[in-house]
Amino acid sequence: MSQALYRKWRPHLWDEVIGQDHVIQTLKNAVRADRVGHAYLFAGPRGTGKTTTARLIAKAVNCLNEDPNIRPCDQCKHCIAVNEGRFLDLIEIDAASNTSVDDVRELRDKINFAPTEGKYKVYIIDEVHMLSTAAFNALLKTLEEPPSHAIFVLATTEVHKIPPTVLSRCQRHEFRRIPVKDIVGLLQDLSQKENIQVEEDALTLIARQSTGSLRDAISLLDQLASSGNAVTLSTAQTILGAATNQLVIELVNAIQTQNTAEGLNCIHRALDSGTDPRQFARQIVEYLRSVLLINLGSWETVDATAETKSRMEAHAGFFASAELVRITNLFNSAASDLRSAWQPSLSLELALAEAIEPQPARPDLEVPQRSQINIQRTAVAAPTTTPPQSDVQTTSQQTSREALQPDKAVHSVKKEKPVEEIQQPPAAQETAAVQSSDIPQEEKEEVSTVTLSDIKNHWREIRHLVRDYSIPTQTLLNSCKLLSFKNNTLTLGFTTDILHSKMNTKENLTLTSRAANHILNAEIQVRSVVMDTKAGKAPEDLNIDSEGIIGTALNLGGQIVDRD
Repeated sequence: MSQALYRKWRPHLWDEVIGQDHVIQTLKNAVRADRVGHAYLFAGPRGTGKTTTARLIAKAVNCLNEDPNIRPCDQCKHCIAVNEGRFLDLIEIDAASNTSVDDVRELRDKINFAPTEGKYKVYIIDEVHMLSTAAFNALLKTLEEPPSHAIFVLATTEVHKIPPTVLSRCQRHEFRRIPVKDIVGLLQDLSQKENIQVEEDALTLIARQSTGSLRDAISLLDQLASSGNAVTLSTAQTILGAATNQLVIELVNAIQTQNTAEGLNCIHRALDSGTDPRQFARQIVEYLRSVLLINLGSWETVDATAETKSRMEAHAGFFASAELVRITNLFNSAASDLRSAWQPSLSLELALAEAIEPQPARPDLEVPQRSQINIQRTAVAAPTTTPPQSDVQTTSQQTSREALQPDKAVHSVKKEKPVEEIQQPPAAQETAAVQSSDIPQEEKEEVSTVTLSDIKNHWREIRHLVRDYSIPTQTLLNSCKLLSFKNNTLTLGFTTDILHSKMNTKENLTLTSRAANHILNAEIQVRSVVMDTKAGKAPEDLNIDSEGIIGTALNLGGQIVDRD
């Protein structure tokens, strides 16, 4: 019977351990200085090297090499005995199957016997969190003051289940998930040694599927190599049940264009091809997480190809961060719900529908009738014919899908003319064809009597009108606060510099201004500022009238705590 690759290539020396330098360096120094502790606790995810490191401690403290700097030497009889699993002074205990207090008492009775071969008896208790409370209590005294020849190494994947009384008696070391690039590098070396023909993209897929567990990654490579053929990306995707990145990108495109039918088609194509629903959900979450990181300015933390990164950047420019957080949470919840869902695709379908459908309307505000607004959404690739006004549609299905692809455009809706060049159509042409245009500029007939309260009462109508031309701008308006309206200038406050910088563009400000003019029939300018959320104050450039009631209150030492 052949040996599993992860057992065959288990590290035998300190330098062969991957991704745990912070732990290995500490233990190496302890061996060199002859300051090895009597009890260690190794905590971390599965397959990150906890048991392997525990065995290296057993080899190092019992190594026969006279130079402590090169222990373990992996050449003396004790090191070889540990490698072959026949070293009598290395006792490995599976706490998952030895959970009772009687098992611990038996261990406690035998620990006083002197080592048989080496200098130290090393007890490795794996999955120690599975011990019962009585077993932990029976172990406490021995763990605190073991014989001088005994060393305990406790390993666990759920450190929060370990009693504090045990934690306080051990030197604790946290093992981390291994980075993808480190896993790929080790898999490449292992493939060459085992003469496995495998594509680099397939290795990257295996590394990502392993979620930071090196043992899982080697096991997956062993599984793929068993087919006897060269391991390609398509083969890996088929065997591992992973959907292609293209389907994930197409699904996000469908969310961007609000095309529910296309989104459902992507889900069903993925599942019909044999993709595991939970794995597909995890891939969607991973992609959306990368888009969110780029949106927040953390480009360097995203691990993807240049082509995929360009698509992620396009999606990051379209969605606001708050919207990305909402959609990512939906699919993350779907990945968890799929554990108990009776219908494999149901959770994904519900997440897609909720991601595309607009947020519930507030009952205290009236939504304007779209038929009363003389506008039409137009994409770059849309035909320039002029249908009658009665046939004007505002649904997202009219938008050209090709114009909405993320590699061609940042925003989902394009305009044939800049906002500032668009004029209001003459009244005499109301029954004629409606040209594709932006929000019409209303003529100011008299001095504006609009107040901030009026704008708040019609704010939902303004946002709905903006949505017909730019969904990202409307999303930004959902995240702002109406601070003040003075000298026909509406000041919008944002809580972060990122949202402010996205809103503070000529196109977004002009579009919002035109929408407010159209709804309120007044000349309204719009500007964006960043609110001082920690101090609870409006920015210094808000220009509050010092002679008014608010200015007087501020002069007397008051603070603005709520602007609504």
